[in-house]
Amino acid sequence: MDSASYTLDFEQPLVALKAQLDQLKQLSETSGTSMDAELQAIERKIEETKKSIYTHLTPWQRVKLARHPQRPYALDYIQLLFNDFQELHGDRHFGDDPALIGGMGFFQKQPVMILGQQKGRTLKENIYRNFGCPNPEGYRKALRLMQLAERFSLPIVAFIDTPGAFPGIEAEERQIAEAIAVNLREMIQIKVPIVAVVIGEGGSGGALGIGVADRVFVLENAYYSVISPEGCASILWKDVTKTPEAAEALKLSASDLKRLGVIDGIIEEPLGGAHTDVQACAQSIKAVIDHELKALKRLSTATLLAQRFAKFRSMGVFKEQA
Repeated sequence: MDSASYTLDFEQPLVALKAQLDQLKQLSETSGTSMDAELQAIERKIEETKKSIYTHLTPWQRVKLARHPQRPYALDYIQLLFNDFQELHGDRHFGDDPALIGGMGFFQKQPVMILGQQKGRTLKENIYRNFGCPNPEGYRKALRLMQLAERFSLPIVAFIDTPGAFPGIEAEERQIAEAIAVNLREMIQIKVPIVAVVIGEGGSGGALGIGVADRVFVLENAYYSVISPEGCASILWKDVTKTPEAAEALKLSASDLKRLGVIDGIIEEPLGGAHTDVQACAQSIKAVIDHELKALKRLSTATLLAQRFAKFRSMGVFKEQA
């Protein structure tokens, strides 16, 4: 699907302006009349409208951008940022999980372990990837690869992009909650640097299962939340039409997460979203990962683990007024 063929509701003013621009260009060509001044005026209006829309997005609008069908997924970034990626499969207990990928590759000539939650583009791909919702074997595979990275002193880079862990009966039968809980416990004591980037959806424990990292960054239009806005609206208001209000209340946008100390930083996206310029967005991610891995590499193992533990232990601390 061409990204231009998929338009979000708040992008409609841009669509109208671009249609007007195309009509004017066609009229200029057919009539042989120069309309440069008019065309330039519309082009300026398009840029002004674009800037106005994308610099004043609501949390719910950012969630929609995070779910854009042409948004880059983990494998897209892996292809752009890493060399010689070799995917590894299986959890050595039950099977493989295509919704959670992992393997070794080279980042800036340095060997690293790469993890990522992967969605599909087509219906067939999404069924294969389980719509980016990992099963227990996905988290157990991720833990196996993280422990392998620890054994060979490889830094870990994780790309988070999931609506949440798979909530099906099969996942419950194979102890999805236990698999995630074990990952939380073990990741806090993995003795190598871990950098995580939320590239799209960061939903609940499904995201946190590979998100206990020394540094956690969120793309400008991604979100990171304990529950989806729709789920929150259904529970609190019993009304899915309250989804925009739920998105606001959850404080799931990158700016709120940074202010609350949940994440370490925000990675800017091209105006209009990561899908409008994947190369530029990948370069922004690359710069952050490179900087953070170099900084973490300078820490002793004891300091690395102490800081990671303190980072997560301090979240949610509050004081009550007498």
